[in-house]
Amino acid sequence: MDRKTTGILATVAAVLLCGCPGIFVCLFGALSAAGIGTWSTQLNSLDSSGSLPTWLGVAFLCLGLLLIAVPMVVAFLVLPKKPEALAEEVPPPA
Repeated sequence: MDRKTTGILATVAAVLLCGCPGIFVCLFGALSAAGIGTWSTQLNSLDSSGSLPTWLGVAFLCLGLLLIAVPMVVAFLVLPKKPEALAEEVPPPA
């Protein structure tokens, strides 16, 4: 495989393994930071419920942003650079 194909495969893998879960973690963190993240459990006859603390939502939000940034860094480091445009060729003097 050439360098370009390897770079594309690495970028796609990073998007699937880090980018997509990062979007959901970021969404969960934003909702938890806004106070919407609640939980409830029931064990036999005991019921328990509450809401997630805001600091946990902010931590998940930051983690999600880091996970979203990973594919961008991988793409920047792995994908080959485009060759620069060749200078205009000047014909030799006659």
